[in-house]
Amino acid sequence: MREFTVPSLVEVPDSVTTTDTVFERAARNPGQIAFRRPSASGWEPVSIGAFRDEVVRVAKGLIALGVQPGDRLGLLSRTRYEWTVVDYAIWAAGAVTVPVYETSSVEQISWILSDSGAAGIVTETAAHAASAREAGAERVWVIDEGGLAELAAAGEQVTDEQFEERRTSRRGGDLATLIYTSGTTGRPKGCELTHANFTELCRNGKVGELDEVLGASGGSTLLFLPLAHVFARLIQVLVIEAGVVLGHSPDIKNLLDDLGSFKPTFLLAVPRVFEKVYNGAEQKAAAGGKGKIFAKAADTAIAYSKALDTGGPALGLKVKHAVFDKLVYGKLREAVGGNVTHAVSGGAALGDRLGHFFRGVGITILEGYGLTETTAPATVNTPRHLKIGTVGRPLPGTSVRIGDDGEILIKGVGVLRGYWNNEAASKEALEDGWFRTGDLGSLDDDGFLSITGRKKEILVTAGGKNVAPAPLEDRVRAHPLVSQCLVVGDGRKFIAALVTLDVEAAGPWQEVNGLADVPFEELRTHPRIKEEIAKAVADANLSVSRAEQIREFRILPGDFTVENDYLTPSLKVKRHLVVRDFSAEIEAIYG
Repeated sequence: MREFTVPSLVEVPDSVTTTDTVFERAARNPGQIAFRRPSASGWEPVSIGAFRDEVVRVAKGLIALGVQPGDRLGLLSRTRYEWTVVDYAIWAAGAVTVPVYETSSVEQISWILSDSGAAGIVTETAAHAASAREAGAERVWVIDEGGLAELAAAGEQVTDEQFEERRTSRRGGDLATLIYTSGTTGRPKGCELTHANFTELCRNGKVGELDEVLGASGGSTLLFLPLAHVFARLIQVLVIEAGVVLGHSPDIKNLLDDLGSFKPTFLLAVPRVFEKVYNGAEQKAAAGGKGKIFAKAADTAIAYSKALDTGGPALGLKVKHAVFDKLVYGKLREAVGGNVTHAVSGGAALGDRLGHFFRGVGITILEGYGLTETTAPATVNTPRHLKIGTVGRPLPGTSVRIGDDGEILIKGVGVLRGYWNNEAASKEALEDGWFRTGDLGSLDDDGFLSITGRKKEILVTAGGKNVAPAPLEDRVRAHPLVSQCLVVGDGRKFIAALVTLDVEAAGPWQEVNGLADVPFEELRTHPRIKEEIAKAVADANLSVSRAEQIREFRILPGDFTVENDYLTPSLKVKRHLVVRDFSAEIEAIYG
């Protein structure tokens, strides 16, 4: 099949924006619990009415201080309750949120603020504020230093009528956010996502495919992925639209404790989280002398899940599964709070084995696919339409097409308006409303999409972080001893690099450093050379966030040349050949 469409189920008027649901819910039932936020005594409930009031106060402050409709405002913070308050306040003031990862370098912050023309930035901590000011920000509000109270005080003279006039001045087609995503050129591009991108995608999704996951009543989720990422951001809007209780967990070190006390009914995560849960359980079992039991339990869970797709498990498998449910599976479910029945996974490939394992344990992981440019999910597996190993069918209001060269093209309610200040990139990526993803895939007869490869050279780590290798490679190659650098890490826990030495530059360097007698072929293992390459890697890492930094490197015995077919005639590295032929070195890095 070359194209599959799931039609829209909900017509969303152009007058609707992301803030409308907050005000409509608060008018109907202001006491309804919308959030639970951490406090000294546990998770403190926050009603939708209280949330609305906080949004109004902050928004009034922004209006009073001169923020105009369409102005861009940065937001640099970990995932926490205040992030959501500020996001909705910016929208309510008619402005545009520009998220910045809290791990971003000053160089990255500077580019995002300058390219977006941000009129100011809200940061979480004093350290974040210092980075923002170093990056050129003049107006900075700091959450941990009373920045939101400062905004609220500034807006006391703004009337409710003035506020409401501003809030309702926005339309669905107006810009809601600029989310900067990595590109092969190294300069992140600002994806223009509108209010309609969020509202139409969420309202169609909650009615058509995700209602069972969200829950008719009593549904809750704990966000721990960065809200600067479109995946978490979309879920934030979705749960507020659906009336699901939302919590935030800003520190991954406290995640298991937070899950245990918050007890969500569904989770949003990247494959790395599920890998850590599985690996941690396996290692704990092995340390306690129960490694063989866990291995049998894992095999049983996988077999049980596979049997669900082929007529159901036989009696013997049901009995084994029931035994291991008491011994193993129940403890795994308790590790994530005890109430989770579904989890949505995206950002990287999950793999059949983990998908079947967790479904066999009692937690169905719904794998999906999308990009920043599609407001996160374009396709997703759902309880009603599930094929483990695929990334699901298009969400309502979305079409997926496979191009003649195998490229995945997407059209529909979530597709971006264009790239900010980058008409050339917009024209290249969008044609007749179809977005060229740069990924390769196939559609089966039921409309389920499978990802088969990448047309563009963007790495996606196991944690779901998009990393453009070219800027890092360029910075490492700037060192005189380096001939070639190839950054790896697609689907892996972290970013690493394969480096080759420049034979012509090595001789003079050896002379200066008293290593003239060391044969060139032995240089790659010499401690002094490793120190030099480490300096090159450290310099490259200054330009990116922590999640994008090169953690490990290996110096290869030879160079990449046209003659050995690792370089094209135009001297571009043939990435797929290097990755294939040096797979042992790559595996050694991650082993």
